[in-house]
Amino acid sequence: MAHVELSLSEVFPSPTTTPTEQESDNFAQWSGTVSRAAEPCLLIDADTTVVAISSSGCDLLCLGAPDDVIGLPLLEGGLRLVDFTASPSELTEQETDKIPPLLALLSGRLARGLLRVQGPGADAGTTVDAISTPVLSGSAVAGSLTFFSVL
Repeated sequence: MAHVELSLSEVFPSPTTTPTEQESDNFAQWSGTVSRAAEPCLLIDADTTVVAISSSGCDLLCLGAPDDVIGLPLLEGGLRLVDFTASPSELTEQETDKIPPLLALLSGRLARGLLRVQGPGADAGTTVDAISTPVLSGSAVAGSLTFFSVL
């Protein structure tokens, strides 16, 4: 019979940083992590500007290279979201406000949904599962972090 023990101990902050520095650097840490990630993911700030995106995220969302998108508003960086009809058409502004990255940003809560992304060709689009979480700076929402998966 296997025997497993678990012990919990206090987490001590490193002596070189204070909690205030750690909180303010939270967004920068996520930015670096997203940029290096193998998984398709995206980090936007409170103004919906793309702060970081993984290479696989760019490929999945048909956005070119990360450098082409970083610094642009999410919906103005070439992301083409279409509806789920047989003849896909672009989402209206009212519908785009409900996509997970923006919904997590606006609501301050976890958001999940399906997106249909259309590339530069005439294809019907790729269906993507997106799950987003708000990124906090102190108690304020500073942006959102989204992970994508092809269905």
